Amino acid sequence: MLKCRTVWRKLAPLAKSSSTLCRQNVRRAGLNNGRTPVCVPAAHMSSGPVGGGGDNLKYALLVGAVSVGGLVYAVVTMKSDQKRYEQRIEELSTRPQKTSTIPTAAQIQSEPPAVPEDQPAAAPSIEEPSSPAEVEAPKEETAPETTTPPVADSTPVSLKLPAHAPYLLIGGGTASFAAARSIRARDPGAKVLIVTDEPDLPYMRPPLSKELWFSDDPAVTDTLRFKQWNGKERSIYFQPPSFYIRPEDLDGAENGGVAVLNNRKVVYMDVRGNKVKLDDDTEISYDKCLIATGGIPRNLQLIERAGEEVMKKTTLFRKIEDFKSLDKVSRNVKSVTIIGGGFLGSELACALGRRSTESGLEVIQMFPEKGNMGKVLPEYLSNWTTEKVKKEGVKVLTEALVKSVSCKDDQLEIKLKDGRVVTTDHIVAAVGLEPNVDLAKSAGLEVDSDFGGYRVNAELQARSNIWVAGDAACFYDIRLGRRRVEHHDHAVVSGRLAGENMTGASKPYWHQSMFWSDLGPDVGYEAIGIVDSSLPTVGVFAKATAKDTPKAATEMSGTGIRSESETEDTAVSPVASDTPSPAAENKDDFGKGVIFYLRDKVVVGIILWNVFNRMPIARKIIKDGEEHADLNEVAKLFNIHED
Repeated sequence: MLKCRTVWRKLAPLAKSSSTLCRQNVRRAGLNNGRTPVCVPAAHMSSGPVGGGGDNLKYALLVGAVSVGGLVYAVVTMKSDQKRYEQRIEELSTRPQKTSTIPTAAQIQSEPPAVPEDQPAAAPSIEEPSSPAEVEAPKEETAPETTTPPVADSTPVSLKLPAHAPYLLIGGGTASFAAARSIRARDPGAKVLIVTDEPDLPYMRPPLSKELWFSDDPAVTDTLRFKQWNGKERSIYFQPPSFYIRPEDLDGAENGGVAVLNNRKVVYMDVRGNKVKLDDDTEISYDKCLIATGGIPRNLQLIERAGEEVMKKTTLFRKIEDFKSLDKVSRNVKSVTIIGGGFLGSELACALGRRSTESGLEVIQMFPEKGNMGKVLPEYLSNWTTEKVKKEGVKVLTEALVKSVSCKDDQLEIKLKDGRVVTTDHIVAAVGLEPNVDLAKSAGLEVDSDFGGYRVNAELQARSNIWVAGDAACFYDIRLGRRRVEHHDHAVVSGRLAGENMTGASKPYWHQSMFWSDLGPDVGYEAIGIVDSSLPTVGVFAKATAKDTPKAATEMSGTGIRSESETEDTAVSPVASDTPSPAAENKDDFGKGVIFYLRDKVVVGIILWNVFNRMPIARKIIKDGEEHADLNEVAKLFNIHED
């Protein structure tokens, strides 16, 4: 019936135009013969004996022939449709009975004459539909047969994602989470989307190389809960899953919220169009964007060139999965070698060294410097730290330059340039961090050639509507010049400031971030500014007491993450202690003290060695930027000589 109706719609205009043409010819014929024009009834338009009568007869015959042909075609089409209908019903009756696959009448009428039995849904798509009913019919028939799982499960995740995020944060680390909380604090209804290539919700990284290794819980790799030095237990995650909303619910969230899109990576930025492309080709537009992509652990090129077998036995420590992997490895091998003498390498050496006393694991640490943290600490303190690490059960190889690494008899053989050879089961490469600037090219952002990272202004802005925070930001320090910092406190403070500026605060970054490192619960230090062992240093030390340890400090403060976020108001001018300095100190006793780093006779960096909760004083000294005639007097400001 649908096809008959279609044929009539095509023929009706032709018949109508033919009839109109006949009437016009009759009038013209009358005028040509000199007769007075009269109104000719439509019934007699082809019967006049004179003038144009012959032409009228031809048109009448044409109209009649077309009408008869249309009727004949309609009858034939109806019979053909009826025959195909019966054949289709018979064909379907021979198939296995499936209620969901029985087609509707509209579907059957839209089928072409020859439909392959194994492709009932493909043929209708070839024929151009002529009505809305025919467009919808194939979808009803094919949907159940193309996939077995439920529609919700088979729908790609990208289809559920919001196409637009007012606040888009790239990276799921500390800086990104700090920015999200800052944005929500200033804009309670804000909708924030965090995109991260990690499978985990935002978490803190410091415990991965510190407290988690000292946990007594055998299931710590599953729970990721740990006891802080003060004995209090907490999770590595900043917030539980209930804190966040699902990405697909972000658009409809009446009061806004923070959503985390896991296992997705931003691979392209269209800065002019204010949108990004993910690794699954999903596009998300934004109003304001933060880049907090952090860094990627460096590896030794000679290890990368050594082949797949060596790489399988090498850990680059950075994420939760790296902690879980190394924990498992350390319980199943006899020997682990850590390459690197910086913060991470020394922390992991002490952590694994403690475990070696219980399990018999051999822990080796090697680095090119003369002592642990030789690039940061003055030589005498670096040597003292090395002895401390050795007491933790670690075999330390100083001035060790790796020449080659190979795999022999399922073990790794490390050859040093001085001829020494070390055989081990596993390697941990802790040789620094490379800022992740993968988006610089597509976004047209400037990368600093000296320090790496995205160059930003004082408000942490790289371009219009784009901010950068954390390890990937190379910022200008008004006191110390351009810098890039890779520590937790900087991630917290820079992330928070970026979030404030994304909501219109327009604040400059003046904060001097601090960092800390613990060699177990008994030795720890906090540092601020430029701490480089190549600079001149002045150290003032005193005898430590039981309260001068990281454990005691966290018990007093009630927090295990010694990250600071003081404002300028808290860094008031300190009052010096009245306690006089001891007349003489044991030069080998570095229980607690203050180390000043100088540049042009001005203090540019300070390390508080087993001295805690004094960071505002150190920050104030660096901010003032004054020359000091006697740094022993300045050290009194930290009250290190008080019991």
